Amino acid sequence: MDLKTAGFNTTSRRTFLTAALGAPVLAALVAACGGSGPSRSANSGGGAPGSASYWFLTSQPQEGIRTDAVERFNAANPDQQIAFTTFQNDAYKTKIKTAIGAGEAPTIIYGWGGGTLRSYVDAGQVDDLTPWFDENPAVKDRLFPSAFGPATVDGRIYAMPAETVQPIILYYNKQVFDDVGVEPPQSWGDILDLVPKFNAKGIAPFSLGGQSRWTEMMWLEFLFDRVGGPEVFAAAYNGEENAWSNPAAIDALTKVQDLVKADGFVKGFSSITADSNADQALLYTGKAAMMLHGSWTYAAMSTDGGDFVSTGKLGYTNFPAVEGGKGDPTNTFGNPAMYLSLYSKATDEQKDTAKKFFATGILSDDQIKQWIDIGTVPIVQGTQDMLSSSKDADFLQFVYQLSTTAGNFGQSWDQALSPTGAETLLDNIARLFQLSISPQQFAENMNQVIGK
Repeated sequence: MDLKTAGFNTTSRRTFLTAALGAPVLAALVAACGGSGPSRSANSGGGAPGSASYWFLTSQPQEGIRTDAVERFNAANPDQQIAFTTFQNDAYKTKIKTAIGAGEAPTIIYGWGGGTLRSYVDAGQVDDLTPWFDENPAVKDRLFPSAFGPATVDGRIYAMPAETVQPIILYYNKQVFDDVGVEPPQSWGDILDLVPKFNAKGIAPFSLGGQSRWTEMMWLEFLFDRVGGPEVFAAAYNGEENAWSNPAAIDALTKVQDLVKADGFVKGFSSITADSNADQALLYTGKAAMMLHGSWTYAAMSTDGGDFVSTGKLGYTNFPAVEGGKGDPTNTFGNPAMYLSLYSKATDEQKDTAKKFFATGILSDDQIKQWIDIGTVPIVQGTQDMLSSSKDADFLQFVYQLSTTAGNFGQSWDQALSPTGAETLLDNIARLFQLSISPQQFAENMNQVIGK
């Protein structure tokens, strides 16, 4: 896989989204990012009683930012050291699962929250951090409130939110819209009206890397929300019987297939992969008018798209409202943050070191600047002035505003669900987009894995 490092790793979305999936899915989605073991380690903690261990992911520039945070902490705390080891994405997920099962996990468990975190909680493998946050309200209060949803299980916080926020965005090619003489959609009806106008000009209305499946999932996330509100998916997440058969869910599933049948997506979308960035290329070359994708794609389009971004040809907005829908049009989906948990079997000294790192090393002023410098938005409130000085100021401020004012910031479904539920979901989404199953069949198949 060709990893673009001039700004942001273009495959970081899969770093986030594949965390909750089983080995077959990982092999299919991120095989090219493979690796069978750690790529780097630093044992600066030595044998000090307060030394803690921390595993995290490779790929620059994110790896360097994580490494710098540990090294700054170790320099400032000679009696409380952290030894770190870095892993490639798929190797980490295999290693951490094995280590936790064997009782040999690192002090700090790097993760994605949601369904995987819940499985750790159910097995008693991570500590409840709620009392610590209660004792340190300043740590919690400076972070985006939306970041705590995937860190929370049954009303208790089991992980420290970290790093950056990455909402899903509706991108569009301004030049294409000008050439066709149309405006960006403000409603679902507008989207359907635009489809024949772009097709008549030989332009795909929407780019889509459908072979990756999770890109198709974004459409369902927003349509479920816009039609019926966040409570529709929440019912399935909470294990309510036949939740996927909710009339609002069937309506949303039907709308997706209506768009497919209207040739709303680029021809052959089921064979296009997101990891190759081919879907992005269709947008910036003008072969497609729009693309629903994560904020992480911005840097890649800046790097690979010539003057597409620098000359203001890239437009972006939130997903539009659905006429008659119950959902708040400010709602969004994506990655609210990354998450750090405390291994329950670590020593008290190791846990104290980790908690001090959470309070002073994670999202320090130095790290905040580093995240902004690579074109991302850290999950810290009040950074607007810093964002405004970035070369990507307009986009970063848009992401900040979208993320902090959303009525609800939903976690990507394949993170929120259990590994079994996530794989069944992705398989049925692919079949739905291929028109090989009906909305009712999709719902029946998903109802069978509720609570599993």
